[in-house]
Order: sequence, then structure tokens, then C-alpha cells
Amino acid sequence: MSSSELDYIPPWWIYWLHQFPHIDLRLQQINNTFNPQEENYQQSLLFLVCVSSAALGVNLLALALYLSFLCCCRRNSEADDEEETKKPSSHCVTWTAVTAGLLSCVAVGVGFYGNSETNDGVYQLTYSLYNTNHTLVGAENLVSSTLGGIQSGMKEHLSRLDEIFATRGDFVKSLKFTQQMAENLMKQLLGLPDWEQAKVDLTHIADRTAAAEYYRWLTYLLILIVDLLVCLLACLGLAKKSRCLLTTMMVFSMLILIVSWASLGVDIATAVGVSDFCVSPDKFIMNQTKDSFSSDIVHYYLYCSQTLPNPFQQSLTVVQRSLTAMQIQVQGLLQFAVPLFPTAESDLLGLKLMLNNSEAQLHQITALLDCRGINKDYLDALMGVCYDGVEGLLYLSLFSLLSVTAFCTMMCVIPRAWRQINNRERDYGDFEDSDPFSSRAQAENLHTFYSYSSSQNSLHSPPAPPTSNMTQSSVFGGNTRFEDAPLINRGSPPPSYSPTMRANYLSMTEDQMRHFGDDFRA
Repeated sequence: MSSSELDYIPPWWIYWLHQFPHIDLRLQQINNTFNPQEENYQQSLLFLVCVSSAALGVNLLALALYLSFLCCCRRNSEADDEEETKKPSSHCVTWTAVTAGLLSCVAVGVGFYGNSETNDGVYQLTYSLYNTNHTLVGAENLVSSTLGGIQSGMKEHLSRLDEIFATRGDFVKSLKFTQQMAENLMKQLLGLPDWEQAKVDLTHIADRTAAAEYYRWLTYLLILIVDLLVCLLACLGLAKKSRCLLTTMMVFSMLILIVSWASLGVDIATAVGVSDFCVSPDKFIMNQTKDSFSSDIVHYYLYCSQTLPNPFQQSLTVVQRSLTAMQIQVQGLLQFAVPLFPTAESDLLGLKLMLNNSEAQLHQITALLDCRGINKDYLDALMGVCYDGVEGLLYLSLFSLLSVTAFCTMMCVIPRAWRQINNRERDYGDFEDSDPFSSRAQAENLHTFYSYSSSQNSLHSPPAPPTSNMTQSSVFGGNTRFEDAPLINRGSPPPSYSPTMRANYLSMTEDQMRHFGDDFRA
């Protein structure tokens, strides 16, 4: 069994999402095999977004009916309103709003976790793509460098050595054999797969994925922040009983509902599509690369099994043998030809250095073409997408559902809270009219007292000797009769009072009215 089959096992949520019904826009069941180029498969994912849009319409319709019911079924009698305010409905509204606020906070926490998990999964995917691209580009550059060094070096050195060894047939024969080995080596290197097409595709996919993920992460971050701010705004509006804050909250809650349902549809469709890929990723990759590479090469890198032969092993072995044969020939010429032809030493040393460099590069090529590095990147990409990525999308979907529930509850609670605020303000206004200690009643009593003092001042013409109290009375109405009396005897209300104190004050006011009844009638 392959190492990839042992290391990568799709999690249970992948199979669960893969079993979602795949229905196109003509409401026909289609195959759930991952095939993003097929129009029917694209329509099946778009159908999930349409289902979310339909749920948004139903949600808005239900809210509209509920709010219309509240507006049409208001009680008109004051007795019913007073009886309603005495009921424990205010506590129900308060606890419902608190529950909705806590649910919204939980939703935001789930959303932050899901956003981070999705970002980690996509980052792992792009990192693996870039790393695989680096491996393939490195192998391609080494092959090109080896070919270029052999072609230029062999041609330059062998041409001069042919002139030097022209009189010795055995040395010329050795040079021809070396040239044949070099041509065979270059032929084997040219037979290695050209990774240029794969390099462009991997880079393009990685760049587009990274850019899309950045904007997705930033969008969700803004949505989460707005959700949290609207939740705080709703709590502040309920605490301060502010109509302006509650109205603003209603507007933003409506926008959040629309965004939440839209994001839910996109997240579910994306999760289902990725799950279809994660069920059998090998099959999809082999179908996509069958026109560029042979199936043996793709199998070798996807499964990296010891039972599978290395498709490059034969070519690399021939290259290694050719280099060894050329090194033996050059070493023999250095040993036997240099004593006879000293001028050939520099060219032979140049050939030896070139062959040693080519051998070192061949070892690097062999290491880069080994399946273990690319297969590890492949498994890391699958783990990032199918585990962290899809799990994060599921958490984001849960965030959308919790957010919809929380803000629907708040939108149902806010009208009742608004109604209670109106009832309390009306009851407070009625109590202020009947309260003798309210600002309005105190102003009326003070006006009556000043009028009475003015009338008594006109009746008592003999002036009294000037005192400090008279000096003060000139400021407060000019009547010394009432200013000389102690403050407590006039029944002035205290700054704070209880129901018992209020009843005592009302009884004292009635006694004074009976005592000064003739004066007031005058």
C-alpha cells in the first residue's frame, strides 16, 4: 500500500459533505465527482447558494410578518397598557436580549476560529505549491546547466585535443569514445520531463489562491468586527433606552442578516466542492496532467511507493555510467598522453573539472527528482485543505447560522423593548403631573405663594423695622410674616421623600389652606 494512502485519510466531514445532494439548476441529480470545468457541476454548487438565498427570503418574510403583527395588534386602552407593564414581560425581553447578545458573542468567537483555521489551511496549500514549484524549477535549472556545460566544454576542449593528438590514433580513438559518451549523456538528460509547463501552472495557481484567500480573510474579519459592534450597540441601546441606537441597530441587523445568509451559501458551496476533491484527489490530478506527463511519473510522485519503479532511474543510471566512462578516459589520457603532449594537460584538466561538476549536479538532480520531497508537499497540501480548510469553512458556516439566529432574536425583541420604553415614559409623565414635589408642581406652588405674599404686603401698610430677614424677604417676595417663620413650620418639602413623608406634607398643606382660607379668598 502506498505511503500517501497510509498518511492521508479523508476525515468524516469530507464524506459527509460529499454526500450532499448535487442538483443542477434544472433540479436534476448529477454525479458528485469533482469536475469544476463541467457546467452541470458548477450549477450544482450554485444551487446551494440559491438555497441559501431562498432561506434569506423566507427569513425576511417571517420578520416582516412578525413586525406587522406587532404593529397591528397593539392595545389601545390605557388599562390594558398599564396591566401589561405590570406583567413580567420586561424581564422576558431583558433576558431574551441578553441571550441574543451572548449568542452573538459566541458566534463571533466561532467565526474568528473558523477564519483562522481556513487561513492556515490555504496558507499550507500555497506553501506546498511554492515548495513543489521550487523543487521542479531547481531540477530543471540543474539539467539545463549540466547540458550547457557539457555542450560548450566538450566542444571546446575536444576540438583542441583532436589537433594535439592528431598523430596518435589511439588517443584520437579515446577522444571519439569520450565524445560518444557525452552525446549519449545529453540524450538521456534531454529525455527527462520538461517541467516548464508545470512550473507556470503551479505558480499561477498559488498566486491566485493566495490573493483570493487574503481578500476572503479580510472580508470575514470586517464582518466579525461589525457583528461585534452591532451587538454592543444593541446592548447599549437597551441599557440607555435610546431610540436612536435601537433604530441604528435594526438597520445594521438587517444588513448583517443578508451578509450572513450570503456567506453561509458561499461557505457551504465551497466546502462541498473541496470535499468532492478531497475524496479522491489523485484521480483528479492524474486527469489534469495526462496531457503533459506520463501516468508513470504522476503515479510515482502521488503514491511514492517502494513497489513503484522510479521512472527516471534508467536515464539517471545511463548518465552516471557515461560520466564514469568519460572520467576514466580523461584520467587515462592524463596519465599516458600528458608526458608525450604537455600542451594537452590544460584541456584534459578542464575536461576533468567539467565532468566532476557534472557529476555533482547529477547527484543534486537525483535528489530533487526523488518522490519523497514532492510527495511530502502533496500530503501537506491535502492536510491543509481537507482538514484545516474545510473544518474552518464549517466553523464559518456555524458562525453564520448563530449570527442569523442572534440577530433575528434581537430584531424580534427590539420592538417590544421600544413599546416598553414608550409606556414607561407615559407613566412617568402621568406621575409627574400628580406629584407635588415634581418640578412642574413646585413651580405652580411657588407662583401661588408669591401671589399670596404680594396680596398680604398690600394689606399690612405699617412698615416694620428693617432686619436681616426683611432684607432677605425683599428678594423672595417682600413679606416678613412668612420669612420670619421657621422653615420647618411652613412645611417645605425635603429634597428626598418617602410615601409617608409625602402624605404628611399633603396633610400639612390642607391645614394651612384651612387656616389661611380667608386670606386666600381675599
